[in-house]
Amino acid sequence: MALLKANDLTIKFGGLTAVSDFSLEMNEHDIVGLIGPNGAGKTTIFNMLTGVYAPTSGTIEFLNENIEGIKPYEITKKKIARTFQNIRLFKKLTVIENLKISFNYQIKYNLVHSVLRLPKYFKEEAEITEKSRKILKIFNLDKKENELACNLPYGEQRRLEIARALAADPKLLLLDEPAAGMNPQETHELTELIKWIRNEFNIAILLIEHDMKLVMGVCEKIVVVDYGKIIARGVPEEIKRNPKVIEAYLGG
Repeated sequence: MALLKANDLTIKFGGLTAVSDFSLEMNEHDIVGLIGPNGAGKTTIFNMLTGVYAPTSGTIEFLNENIEGIKPYEITKKKIARTFQNIRLFKKLTVIENLKISFNYQIKYNLVHSVLRLPKYFKEEAEITEKSRKILKIFNLDKKENELACNLPYGEQRRLEIARALAADPKLLLLDEPAAGMNPQETHELTELIKWIRNEFNIAILLIEHDMKLVMGVCEKIVVVDYGKIIARGVPEEIKRNPKVIEAYLGG
C-alpha cells in the first residue's frame, strides 16, 4: 500500500494556473526530492499536500484516505508534518517550549485537569518534557533547552524546526529547503541527519532543496517541476543527464 498518492493536482489563482496535473506516489521509508527552478511551484505543491491550499482539482490520499482540502492541523493529526522555507519558530519561546507545542494534539488531560493542577496534568506534562528532551538530545540541542529560540544560530534554528516537526510523530515528513542559509559543513551534516532520521524514526521524507549536492546525496527518487508541471522523474543519475532538466536550470 502506498503511503501517499497525489493524483493530477491542479491549483489556480484567478486566471493563473500555478500547478497543473501534478502526481506523486510515495511508499513508506522513501526519500524523494522535489526540485525545479525558482517559481516552479514546489512550495505550492507542499501547501496543497499539507492543507494550506485546497487544490482546484485532483486528489490526495494518505494511507488510503482522501485528505485534500482538510485543515493543516487535521493533516498533522493524520501524521504528516512539515518545515517551512522561512523558519517559523516561536522565537520568544524557549527551545524546549517550541518542541512541547508539537505534542498538544496528543494531550489527553482537559481544562479542569490543567486549571486545578490535578495529577493527570502533571503526569502528562512530565512525559512530554521527557520526550522533548530525548528529541533535543538527538539534535544536539539539549544543552540549550532553556534558551530563547531567537538566540540560536541559524543552523540550530533549522535543526530545531525539524525536531519540532518530528515531535508530531509523523509518518511523512516534508522539508522545505532545509539547507537554506547553511554553510557547506552544516549541509553535509544535514545530509547525514536526513538519512539517519528516515531510518531512526521509520518515516518517509519528501524534500524541496536547491542544493543539488544534498539532493543527489540523499534522495532515492527525484521529481522535477518547471512552470507548475512535471518535466522529469527518476533516480538521481537519470535526472543528472536529463536534457529537459538541464535546460530548465541552465536555459535553452
